[in-house]
Amino acid sequence: MPRDFRLDRAPLDALGYEIAQEKAVALGRMGRALEQALARLRAFDAAHPRAGAASSQPERRILVTEAGKALWMLVVQREACGLRDSRALMRDYDVPREVQHCMGASHNAPARDAE
Repeated sequence: MPRDFRLDRAPLDALGYEIAQEKAVALGRMGRALEQALARLRAFDAAHPRAGAASSQPERRILVTEAGKALWMLVVQREACGLRDSRALMRDYDVPREVQHCMGASHNAPARDAE
């Protein structure tokens, strides 16, 4: 009679498997969010060819900031999975430099008063 291989696994092995699965799902979700943000930015640039050089348009600035946030979320998730080198990520997703530069802490956060 065949035995279920999962019955031989220690509970920590099962937990480790579940954690790895959740990391992979989150990594995929963050990757899709970055793809969508970059697609919105590229669509805007295609519809407004001169906006790329003069990034003073508020709509474009918002799209760049959203893409930067999505990039940051993906980089953090990748690092949580042990993937520390982001050069391939930037190349594979063709992330513009301006998006890379605005990655990280939000500029919209209110400043705290120094006490």
